[in-house]
Amino acid sequence: MNKIRVGITGQSGFIGTHLYNRLRLLPDDFICQKFDDSFFSDNVKLQMFVKNCDVIVHLAAVNRSEDEDELYNTNIALVKQLQNACEATQTFPHIIFSSSIQETNKSAYGRSKIDGRLLFMDWANKHSVAFTGLLIPNVFGEFCRPNYNSVIATFAHNLTHDKPVTIITDSVIPFIYIASLCEIICADIKTVRSAGESIIKLIGVPEDFRMKVSEVRELFIAFKEMYLQNGFIPLLENKNIINLFNTFRSYISLSAYFPKFLQQHADARGNFVETIRLKAGGQISFSTTNPGVTRGNHFHTRKIERFTVMHGLAKISLRRVGTTQIYEFILNGDEPSYVDMPVWYTHNITNIGTDTLYTQFWINEWYDQNDPDTFFEEV
Repeated sequence: MNKIRVGITGQSGFIGTHLYNRLRLLPDDFICQKFDDSFFSDNVKLQMFVKNCDVIVHLAAVNRSEDEDELYNTNIALVKQLQNACEATQTFPHIIFSSSIQETNKSAYGRSKIDGRLLFMDWANKHSVAFTGLLIPNVFGEFCRPNYNSVIATFAHNLTHDKPVTIITDSVIPFIYIASLCEIICADIKTVRSAGESIIKLIGVPEDFRMKVSEVRELFIAFKEMYLQNGFIPLLENKNIINLFNTFRSYISLSAYFPKFLQQHADARGNFVETIRLKAGGQISFSTTNPGVTRGNHFHTRKIERFTVMHGLAKISLRRVGTTQIYEFILNGDEPSYVDMPVWYTHNITNIGTDTLYTQFWINEWYDQNDPDTFFEEV
């Protein structure tokens, strides 16, 4: 089967960025088409975009506005512009439309989602093309915009920046992790492509879990006390807790927090240093690195990893995938210290000294060669 050309409107947003990066990890299956929000202001560019797509995931939308009529009209206009561009080029890709469980409320956003979905369904029927509507619960994950539409993002950001967290309504919220949503979208693209039919369907995207707002706050307060203030890796009981912990970590100011220096206990015998305190399991390893040599240049999408320099002089470099800013930390074994690797940050460690570098590595899961969660990319 030929590679599937996928375009994502709203590519620069939270879901769009994650989906684009996920698709890039599957180069044998997908080709990602570049999209910029400015395309909606340029018919020629929008038409060129749709013409190069087998599938379009339509994420672009206004989520909040003081003018509800403007919000509604803008979201409906985006749907119609996309349809018009397809018709102008006689290109009829499989459309995946991100709707929301908020379809059932009376808000302008909810109404724009249900009406936009119905417009696409009518359009797909008219042209006998595939369409998938996604009713998505509350999405959380790394790098989501705080103080906007995600209580998880807001609480994580505020607690890692010593700001108050306030509960307005202590409701029970259904949540889905961004990676789970991306997997569902990728699977739907492949399923529709394999069927070779003009399938029109509505998917109620399943939640990963439900949690009260107060429970989110209590969990993140515990993360702050245990991890940020005391350096402990908390008990990571299940996949959902790991995803919440990685989300929490993504809001830490790296340059302000790392490297973390370890307490040394010296006597006539030498030095003793605790490198990690765990309530989680995982794997601990050790390496030597010769002067001038670099290890790493890869990133993880779920693993939690700690580099502790025990002897020698090292430079640890990190860069968030899809961005250009590089964070650099100098660690000296004379003052043992560590840096934890956030998910979706490609990272490496270089021996910049004249002695052999000794480094201890901890990761929260054993290495599985069939599912390594390790993707190579130069920092």
